[in-house]
Amino acid sequence: MRIHLCGVRGSTPAPGADFLRYGGQTSCLALAHDDEAVPGLILDAGTGLREVTPLLAGKSLRGTILLTHLHWDHVHGLPFFAAGDRDDAAVSLLLPDQQDGTSAADVLARGMSPPHFPIGPGGLRGSWSFGLIGPGRTKAEGFTVEAAEVPHKGGRTLGYRISDGRSVLAYLPDHCPTAFGPGPDGWGEYHPAAMALAAGADVLLHDAFALPGELAAGAAFGHAAADYAVGLAVAAGARQVTLVHHRPDRTDAGLDRLAARMAAAPVPVIVGAGGTVLEL
Repeated sequence: MRIHLCGVRGSTPAPGADFLRYGGQTSCLALAHDDEAVPGLILDAGTGLREVTPLLAGKSLRGTILLTHLHWDHVHGLPFFAAGDRDDAAVSLLLPDQQDGTSAADVLARGMSPPHFPIGPGGLRGSWSFGLIGPGRTKAEGFTVEAAEVPHKGGRTLGYRISDGRSVLAYLPDHCPTAFGPGPDGWGEYHPAAMALAAGADVLLHDAFALPGELAAGAAFGHAAADYAVGLAVAAGARQVTLVHHRPDRTDAGLDRLAARMAAAPVPVIVGAGGTVLEL
């Protein structure tokens, strides 16, 4: 499995000289099988989705986009995704079932339609389908996808566990474990859904919006401390951690300091940077 980190920032893009090395694009991963030249499964559609277009080598996307939730930083790339807005594109987009009977297209249109945006989801060119996904197991683009609901403020949020039959990644970019209490370390509970998603994973890509001293403010917006990700990996037996969903004001220097502190962690930790490729 090949994982392209196309967007690792949270909340809002972070342009400017202080954010060049780790990148300022918001949440998006692109997954490809080892024997495929281009990715076919996309996780989240933040502004990092624009970075998927060059990965497709001039081709349109013919694949699947899975959204963890509907917050702006996870969907704002959709109308600016050149490889998906073409006549020959064929895209299946799945978003969390809101459990209120609203269709996927109507849920998405709440933030992507006039007067908030010039076009709605139906204005994208090509063949787009919009569907709902809930907790459980499904198949997408040759991958096995397991979804579980995780706590995050402001709408139903899913975490994903993705397997190609040999390797496993767990993806929890927005996660507020303190919703279940402080847990053994004060960073939040290692609750069953998070444990199941991360169990034995080759890599855990996890919310690192807050540092421990910022956790109270981070939790108010539904986020976790970077240290929780490490604790979860240890508790669940994940082999490696990649920290994502960085605060928009966390500069390259700040992320360097985080990386230096994490060098002593009990599992290998990478501070995710846009453009990085993980090979499992």
